[in-house]
Order: sequence, then structure tokens, then C-alpha cells
Amino acid sequence: MRATILRPGGDVRVESVPDARVEQPRDAVVRVCHAAVCGSDLWRYRDRTPAGPIRPGHEFVGVVEALGPDATGLRVGQVVLAPFAWSDGACEHCLAGLPTSCPAGAVFGDNADGAQAEAVRVRYADANLVPLPMDRDDSRLPAVLTLADVMSTGHHAATCARVAPGATVAVIGDGAVGLCAAAAARRLGAAHVVVLSHHHARGELARRLGADTVVHERGPAAAERVRELTGGRGADAVLECVGTAGSWADALATVRDGGAIGYVGLPHGVALDPAAFFDRNLTLSGGIAPARRYIPHLLPELLSGSLDPSGVFDHRVGLADVADAYRAMHTRTAVKALITP
Repeated sequence: MRATILRPGGDVRVESVPDARVEQPRDAVVRVCHAAVCGSDLWRYRDRTPAGPIRPGHEFVGVVEALGPDATGLRVGQVVLAPFAWSDGACEHCLAGLPTSCPAGAVFGDNADGAQAEAVRVRYADANLVPLPMDRDDSRLPAVLTLADVMSTGHHAATCARVAPGATVAVIGDGAVGLCAAAAARRLGAAHVVVLSHHHARGELARRLGADTVVHERGPAAAERVRELTGGRGADAVLECVGTAGSWADALATVRDGGAIGYVGLPHGVALDPAAFFDRNLTLSGGIAPARRYIPHLLPELLSGSLDPSGVFDHRVGLADVADAYRAMHTRTAVKALITP
């Protein structure tokens, strides 16, 4: 089969690799219908991670092609969605709703072959794959695919920041996660959603997904603008969706005293002083999103069309052109690339 191979230095190629196959009793092989390139893939593309080569990709929907004898509740030919990280579904963390802390789990494309490929082996398939009431040509599949990561991650940010009806929310970041976080805040009843965006072309998409206001200023000027919009108070909830020192500075500058920050941007180069939270009674919560926990709650709304984050996919390629997808996201000419093997 064909799969994407990513080597240090931004070398992306599609090569022939051994076919995905069932290796353990709870395994499944899924033929990929749609996959995606994630912002976290770009860190390796930009050679910030020295290890390689790897087979990237942790977002996919597809059709079950083969099942191990203990992969119950699934059938060959079924269209399924996978969360970006698998878990065994039985450990104390899984049972507590935190499958991303499962000792037997990992992220597709990190410690296993990734999903930017024609097929993928899924471990503990019965605990991870979510059957979908649709066929492989359903036009809603790109929207459903967002639940694998970016929509679930945006929802995690909003949940951790305690977004409630009537809240004023500031979203830091206009990537796919930030845009989905705006949609999540709107879904939870926020009265005013402000997105801090450095890219003017993404403003209209942010508004379509739930933002009332898009702030294009940077640094202190952006925080000042948010405070103007909130009567000088600052936002009740801030959703930090980038993970840089600058985005954290913006988050702390825009949140009101007594407010909450939900963070889902992978931190890099960030040093935080606990006194900044102590003195202002700020709540900080977040981390890697337990997507498998959120999928059942969000899926009905995507199936009905009442929630549709598919607009984050503004660049679509076949598997053979996956290198173009990486380039487009790297140069910010695309928000998120959809791959159709």
C-alpha cells in the first residue's frame, strides 16, 4: 500500500510500505477515506523534531476492512471514525474519561504507523472506532473527521475554560483548533466570541464558525482591544490554541481577574509564573484532548448539520500530492488540508 513518509528537513514523500494487517485479537484494519494534515505534523515538517523517518497522520475516517476475533461491536464494511489517540478502554484512566492517559495508548503517527496512507492498523479497535451511520461517499464525512482531533480539541479548550451561557470568550489563534474553539464556545452559549487572528483572510471563516469579532492587532494592542470590547474587564474565558510564549502573554493579558484559561496549544518556549495566576485568582486547565470521550456527545450535532466545522478544510489533495498539503499549511496559504487517498 502507499503511505506518507516524513523525513527531517521537510522531506515528504508517498512510498510503498507493507500492507496494514491485523496483528492482535482486538485489531482492525481500516481503509482510509479521508485523512488530514495537522498543525502538530508541521513541527516535524519544520524539523523541530530530529527523529525520523516517520509515517505521520492521526486524523482519519474510513471503512473497516479486517477485524481481529476480539474486535467486538464492529463489522467489515462499516464506516468508522477514530480519535487521534488510541486507548485500551479498560484502564482506570479510560474508565475515568481520560483515555489519552492510558498506559497502553499512543497517538497514531507517533508510536505507530500514521493515517496519511491508504490504510491503517487500529489497536483496541472495539474501544476506539466509532461506527458512523453513513457510507463512504457521504458529504458530511469531512465535518465528522474534525472530531478526530481539531473539533474535539477546540471543545476541550472551551470546556476547560468553563465557557457558560452568556460568557465573553477570547480565542487565541486562528488555526483549525482555534477556529473550532470559536465554534465550541458558541455551541456552549457564549454571548460574545472574540478571535485573535494574525491572518486577515481567516477572519470571515472565524465569523462563519462562531466569532462575533475578529481582532487583528498583535501583542499588547490586541489585549487592549479585547478589553475595550469587554468594557475594560477582559474575557471571562480565554481559549489558548497556539502554545507559544506570545500566545500565552496574550491569554494572560486578555482574561479578566477570576476568569479561566483553557489551553490546548502544545506549549513550546513557554515559562509561566504561578504568581500570575495566584494574584488574580485565575483558573488554568487544559492539555491533550480526550477526543474519544467527546465524540459521542458532539457527533449527533455534526450528523444533523447543527454544528459544521468542515470549513477548516480549505485545501484538498489526493494522497499523491500530500507534499503540496504540507507546503500550503507551512506557508499559511491553507488552514487545514484534507487528504483523500
